[in-house]
Amino acid sequence: MIEATNLTKRYGDRYAVEDLTFTVRPGMVTGFLGPNGAGKSTTMRLILGLDRPTRGSVTVNGRAYAAHRTPLREVGALLEARAVHPGRSPYHHLLALARSNGLPRSRVLDVIDAVGLTELARRRAGRFSLGMQQRLGIATALLGDPHTLILDEPLNGLDTEGIRWVRGLLRDLAGQGRTVFVSSHLMTEMALTAEHVVVIGKGRLVADTGLASLIAESGHSSLEDAFVDLTGAATEFRSPARDGADR
Repeated sequence: MIEATNLTKRYGDRYAVEDLTFTVRPGMVTGFLGPNGAGKSTTMRLILGLDRPTRGSVTVNGRAYAAHRTPLREVGALLEARAVHPGRSPYHHLLALARSNGLPRSRVLDVIDAVGLTELARRRAGRFSLGMQQRLGIATALLGDPHTLILDEPLNGLDTEGIRWVRGLLRDLAGQGRTVFVSSHLMTEMALTAEHVVVIGKGRLVADTGLASLIAESGHSSLEDAFVDLTGAATEFRSPARDGADR
């Protein structure tokens, strides 16, 4: 599981996140919600040790991320779909990661097939649409067959079929007892996929509760309306194909 305790990150006199305490438990999909600038991406970077907290702590499966000997076997993450050298193919990108973490070549082929990139495995990633880059990012997250998945906006750029595929994938992973922590601007998808939600606003915790409880206690009938009441910010929906549909 993921456990954050008084997690705080300050840049100068501005707090990106402040005193966040929450737990992401295995066996369910936990949605991570908040308006733009709320601190979601900063929180995920802190979980993965890419930023150092000003105070507080966060652990994954009882340890700081950097303390795991083979991190890809413990945590799979997607923070930026375009974080792949444009001249590399999916196959060689994943193979380099596999070798550095003691994973077999067969695992590379398995995840390429699982995300539907078999026919594109030897093409340069720099020519991919955002949807295909998202699939490669998910393959990277799955490479080590990790206990914990952390995905930041994995639905961006995917078409309707791709979104349904991700929805099923997240549910299957959670059903296997894994910890699944995913952020998204698509409230309708979170309502269909997540069982639990962590909501932040202006860097502070707003809610950490079951999805059904959140909606019921808000007095509304939808996650979108409950979100607006909690954060004081309108939901910012993105068309699945806004940044380039999966082709």
